[in-house]
Amino acid sequence: MTTTANQLPTFNAASTAEEVVDALASEIQGKNVLVTGTSVGGIGFETARAIAKLRLSKEAIQNEFPATEVRTLELDLSSLAAVRKAAAEVNAYPESIHVVINNAAATETVHGLTVDNLEIQMASGHIAPFLFTKLIFSKLLASADAAQGWTPRVVFVSSIQHNAGDGVPLEKEEFMRGNGGPDPNPAVRMFARYGAVKSANVLTAREMARRGGSKVRAYSLHPGAIITNAFSKGFKDALQQVGVIDHEGNPGTVVSFKTIPQGAATTVVAAFDPRIANHSGAYLEDGVLAEHNVAPHSADTRRAKKLWELTEEVIDEKFDL
Repeated sequence: MTTTANQLPTFNAASTAEEVVDALASEIQGKNVLVTGTSVGGIGFETARAIAKLRLSKEAIQNEFPATEVRTLELDLSSLAAVRKAAAEVNAYPESIHVVINNAAATETVHGLTVDNLEIQMASGHIAPFLFTKLIFSKLLASADAAQGWTPRVVFVSSIQHNAGDGVPLEKEEFMRGNGGPDPNPAVRMFARYGAVKSANVLTAREMARRGGSKVRAYSLHPGAIITNAFSKGFKDALQQVGVIDHEGNPGTVVSFKTIPQGAATTVVAAFDPRIANHSGAYLEDGVLAEHNVAPHSADTRRAKKLWELTEEVIDEKFDL
């Protein structure tokens, strides 16, 4: 059964993932969702927990909810070979995948290169998720169900930080490796690179929607400012320098913070809310469409097309939808 729009509440900044799940229960029932970046203490974990009534481990889920099917997947986004291996495992699953949520990001280091000689943030936050989604796309499409009104969805967890600077660089060397040279303020440079990656997420959702047409729905979103497990790593220094958190890791006064359950809510909306079905490619904040908050460089269709083609060149594969 599909929930009609007039039966649904209006979500906002205070909505939690569980509240969204409860409201969209008929949409979520029976769906298989693949979420990347589900370490405890992050919004990916809370997204999965809310959707599956998740607890701290696979065993705990199955003890409390014996009928819940939970699969764990080792996905190392810092290695394209590892991404291919994980995708092959997913493609061997007997079930279809209804929703892919690209949530993972790298915040461990100011600057570093992967085994593929790619800058770690762009590799983990954009290039590898692009490849992973490409490799499992046929399985995703297999979940389409016209009779039930279901079109597969791909969600990219972006950030309001996507609007920083000039967005994702589209010069190949800078795109792949960033500025790895000496810098008097490397932590702030890291934060800028984070924004470039998040711009790539917004552009990729838009281009996937354009190329995919009626076959897939793609969305990007800002989850809100949330203190997560990422704050205990290299990202913490950058956030302190720009005043988002203090030196103890507590919220500063620059932005308003959400709880982790509130931070995961918009991801669930993007994955299942039927009211945004005709807005594929859109960007969301606080549980609703927020196209007015998309930076011009991340709304540019020409840049979206160029980014897609550049990423195909880097992975040496075409992603034809």
